[in-house]
Amino acid sequence: MSWLFAPVPKARVALFRTIVYLFAAADLVIFTPWVRGHAHASAESYQPLLVARLLHLPRPTAVIVWVIFWTLLVTALAAATGRFPRLLGWTVFGLYFAWMLVAMSYGKVDHDRYAYLMALAVLPTCGPARFGDRTPSERAGWAFRMVQLGVVATYFLASWAKLRYGGPEWMTGSVLARAILRRGTDLAHLIAPIPGLLIGAQIGIMLFELFSPLVFVVPEKWRLRVVGFFYSFHLVTIATITISFAPHLVAMLSFLPLERAYDWLRRKIKRDTPAEPVAEPALTG
Repeated sequence: MSWLFAPVPKARVALFRTIVYLFAAADLVIFTPWVRGHAHASAESYQPLLVARLLHLPRPTAVIVWVIFWTLLVTALAAATGRFPRLLGWTVFGLYFAWMLVAMSYGKVDHDRYAYLMALAVLPTCGPARFGDRTPSERAGWAFRMVQLGVVATYFLASWAKLRYGGPEWMTGSVLARAILRRGTDLAHLIAPIPGLLIGAQIGIMLFELFSPLVFVVPEKWRLRVVGFFYSFHLVTIATITISFAPHLVAMLSFLPLERAYDWLRRKIKRDTPAEPVAEPALTG
């Protein structure tokens, strides 16, 4: 059980929390602005997710959509300051969860939100944290482990879904070929004709997702390299078929020692900032 509560510095919480909440605000206006269009969607298009049906939530109206949008935007920016971490944190989680129900109840459900929603759900449990505070916290360690499990579950369950619905033939099918035809970039169209490349890539994707839980058992120095590979995988995905997984990439920061990057940046800024000249005392005659 100690693995679930492996302590992390509170400074890591402060940095991760700021990034997560700033992304919530950015997501509203940059990454998923199309959700606001559901304010005027027809009632026939509304297909509520199971949780919305269980909670008997009403169909999103223009008033509901815009109230959630503006309240979430303001609350997320406030939460990014680190003040009132529990009150603002739980509020952001509730509003963003409602926003995702609005987004995903019209026929399309993205699986890149799971780990990010997990981050929003557990961050309020960490309590106050400051950027320079290196105090280890088991409570924060549990929260970060939950986010990490969400990240890996996204990969592993994606491979399970591929095998469940597509079978082993998914690896030798034309999944990537269709994706490139539909939304491929110039780079994708350039490399797609290479014999065996797409089939090899599909086999690689399946193996990567199936064995992603191994990130938890490799040594620390290798774990960071494995996470680096995770990020490189998504970089290639963006560059070829323009699928970003932006919220998932934010959640994946839970694997990284963010406080070290923060300290390095502070030292660099301090080193590059010219010292103020010392004024010489005035001479008196």
